[in-house]
Amino acid sequence: MALQDSAAAPQIAMIHTVSGLIPLFDGLARQHLPAWQSFNMLDESLLRSTIRDGALSQTTMWRLAQMAQSAAMAGAAAIIVTCSSLGPAVDAAKPFCPVPLFRIDEGMAEAAVKLGLRIGVLATLRTTLDPTSKLVRQSAAQQGRPCTIIAELAEGAFQKLGAGDTAGHDAMVAKSLRALAPKTDVIVLAQASMARALAQVQDELHPLPVLTSPGLGMRHIARQLL
Repeated sequence: MALQDSAAAPQIAMIHTVSGLIPLFDGLARQHLPAWQSFNMLDESLLRSTIRDGALSQTTMWRLAQMAQSAAMAGAAAIIVTCSSLGPAVDAAKPFCPVPLFRIDEGMAEAAVKLGLRIGVLATLRTTLDPTSKLVRQSAAQQGRPCTIIAELAEGAFQKLGAGDTAGHDAMVAKSLRALAPKTDVIVLAQASMARALAQVQDELHPLPVLTSPGLGMRHIARQLL
């Protein structure tokens, strides 16, 4: 009976560029999309190429669109891209994707503009900072709300994470959060990998809201798929 239920469940594909985040998103999918069966697709080179090029190239955008097509051909009835750096590529691919295609940071941006006028955007990659800032502005415009973006880069933190120095990465993100907090009404962390660092400073920053994309994104997607 369980096998029959699994076979009947709609499938949702999650496209990742960081392998270490797959367990986090698997858990969130089970929590927020219990009627769906998820499967993962990983291509670390999509993010690496974007970092190398300093921006999304046409080739990377085309490759992501091809992955989305492949996911749909594999049976996915919906697709989530969990890398915020690829956000503009997701937007470009949506009109050509045969199933709903989601950015993981859409829910976070939607929530942020409801919480204040001055919205801080913190990232460890320039290639994520700019797309996330643009998404927040778009969300504010859609909701008819004013907003001021204060964008900051935790320079060097991503390199420490890539070298295996998670403590160094977290300390740099925490330092940037402390510096950004007095200028803002709400802060969004542009990358899922930054969320762990929030634990170091959450008590200091309270009651300032600091939003992360995974949980808010999954809740937003679940509402869209009802």
